[in-house]
Amino acid sequence: MNRNETKAWLYLLPATLLLAAFLVYPLIDVLIYSVEEGYNFTSQTYWGVGGYNYLYVLHDPYFLQALKNTLILVAITVPVSTCLALAISTALSSIRPLRQLFQTVYFLPYVTNTLAVGLVFMALFQKTEYTDGLVNLLINWFGGQSVDFIDGPYWAKMFVLCFYTVWTVMPFKILVLTSALASVNPDYYRAARVDGTSRTRIFFRITLPLIAPMIVYLVITGFIGAFKAYSDAVALFGTDLNAAGMNTIVGYVYDMLYGDSGGYPSYASAAAIILFVIVLTITCINLLVSRRQLEN
Repeated sequence: MNRNETKAWLYLLPATLLLAAFLVYPLIDVLIYSVEEGYNFTSQTYWGVGGYNYLYVLHDPYFLQALKNTLILVAITVPVSTCLALAISTALSSIRPLRQLFQTVYFLPYVTNTLAVGLVFMALFQKTEYTDGLVNLLINWFGGQSVDFIDGPYWAKMFVLCFYTVWTVMPFKILVLTSALASVNPDYYRAARVDGTSRTRIFFRITLPLIAPMIVYLVITGFIGAFKAYSDAVALFGTDLNAAGMNTIVGYVYDMLYGDSGGYPSYASAAAIILFVIVLTITCINLLVSRRQLEN
């Protein structure tokens, strides 16, 4: 090993130690917890090693409900937020005056406190003894019947959760995509206009391929972020998410550790490993598919 390689490893050493301490070690520790059967948190003892914790979690109706909620949330919010952000970013890129003002306005929800936004959404959707909420007033104005979006049917609560999640994640995507669109070389557009190419064809043949890597990045990070959703549900439905039927996988892990049914780190670790495997699998699939599309 020459001198330059030694200096490079020395530069990398602090980051490597931090990753090992706060990422690798906790992951190994969680994996060990997940296979310790009958683990007692008080005495720090267990009676066996195996896959019982995984079987328990996979047969737990609360976990299955949390898995269902998380998958629905991911399937709806990631494509919807990405498509909306792309449409808004394209519109902003075509507006020369006041562009920075509009970017700031769209970015405000991203820097606003999650619970504060949740309170606003509760005021919009929740039915109380005094009012049915602004959204229900609009529904009634168009001739529909009021819906209890917070304590009512499952589909209504899932709609609010998806709407809230899209609202909170879209500003970051708009900012990233706006920057990506601004970085596209305008010479491509000038050449296309000289040839008489329509705007639609320019968008699909020039703009999208050039910003495709950034879209892939947003989709992958969007999947990871949606699978880790928890604070959004708490902001809307409170801490007892199992009673509301709106728990997520991360919420299930938290409940197993600290909730009313807490004190079971083995079950929580098994659920966390399952979540890790799901996210890793979907991320790898996204990377493979996007790589093939970019190569083509």
